[in-house]
Amino acid sequence: IAWLRESGPWMLAAVLAVLLGYGGWRYWQNQQTRTALAAELRYEQVLSALNQGNLPLGSTLADRLVKDYPNTPYAAQADLMAARVAVQNDQLPDAATRLRHVLDTTHDEEMKLLVRLRLARVLLGENQPDEALKLVEGVQSGAFASRYAEVRGDALLAKGDRAGALQAYRSARAGADTLDGQLLDLKIEDLARS
Repeated sequence: IAWLRESGPWMLAAVLAVLLGYGGWRYWQNQQTRTALAAELRYEQVLSALNQGNLPLGSTLADRLVKDYPNTPYAAQADLMAARVAVQNDQLPDAATRLRHVLDTTHDEEMKLLVRLRLARVLLGENQPDEALKLVEGVQSGAFASRYAEVRGDALLAKGDRAGALQAYRSARAGADTLDGQLLDLKIEDLARS
């Protein structure tokens, strides 16, 4: 009994600490689930607006999603979707801004590779080949090596470096991940003839 009197308060405190810890953990899990569901709902609204061709509403909803739920995967996906639609609507500065934001905030290395590639293409569309080259030079692109080489070729060609472009295109053609081999073959043939 003396042992229980001495140890009882400590045992009670330990049980309370475990219960509080478990309750806090459950609360945190529920908050994470609610946040994810709210972000998913907002993302579906972004998709719906953009798929209906309502770029202003889709962009506004994407901006809100990024602001309200920045640490969810839906924020990056919303920016990527809005950037794609911006490119389709020839709003390249908006697309570049969104892609830079994703590049700066994502921790997913594969996504960074894809976003760098898309941003480089947007910059080429904005007639900024030097900036596009900076994005693709020296990047360990792994599975995207051929695509990076093709963009490098496009940037070099835009700068007037036909020999460098031809070399980059041939490097791209040698890779396995070429999206459009026929178009790449046409680029190589055109430069090889001159």
